[in-house]
Amino acid sequence: MNSVEKKLAAILFRSWWVLLLRGLVAIAFGILIWIQPGISLAALLLLFGAYAMVEGILVIWTAVAERAQREHWWLLLLEGLLSVGVGILTFVVPDITALALLFYIAIRAIATGVLEIVTAIHLRREIEGEWLLILGGLASVVFGVILMAQPGVGALAVLWLIATYAIVFGVLLVILAFKARSFVSAVGEAARS
Repeated sequence: MNSVEKKLAAILFRSWWVLLLRGLVAIAFGILIWIQPGISLAALLLLFGAYAMVEGILVIWTAVAERAQREHWWLLLLEGLLSVGVGILTFVVPDITALALLFYIAIRAIATGVLEIVTAIHLRREIEGEWLLILGGLASVVFGVILMAQPGVGALAVLWLIATYAIVFGVLLVILAFKARSFVSAVGEAARS
C-alpha cells in the first residue's frame, strides 16, 4: 500500500458522513421528482440548481479540509467546482431551454462519474466495497451518455430518468458511507503507520 492510497482511503473514511449526506440529498432530490412528476421546467431548474450547489459545496469542503493530507485533493475540488458552476449557471440563466438543461446535467454526470471511477481505482487496495463507488461512477457516466444521445425524449421521461438516477446514485453513496464508517479504525491505524 503506497502513501497516496493510504491518504485517499483515510480521507474517504474520515469524511464518511459527507458521502452519507451527499447520498441522502440525492435520494431526497429523486424522491421529490417522483412525487411531483408534473413539475414544471422552471421548478426543475431551481431544484436541480439547488441540488448541484449543495453537492458541490460538500465536495469542495471535503477537498479543502483534506488538502494537506492528500496529494491529489484537486480532483475533488474540480468535481465540486464543476457542480457549483453548473448550479450557478442554472440560476443565472433561468430561461434555459430543456435541451440545454439536459446537456448541463449530462456533462456534469459524465464528469462526476469519471472522477469517482478514478478515485475508486486509486482506493481499490485500501477499502472493501470500492465497486460501489465505481458502480456509482458508471451509473453517472451511463446516465449522461443516455441524456446526450436522446435529448428529444419527453419531459416526463426525462424527469423519471433523473429521479431514478439520483435515487440509485444516492443509495450507492449511502452504502459506501456506512462501509467507510465501519473501516475508520482500521484506516486510522494504517495511516499512522
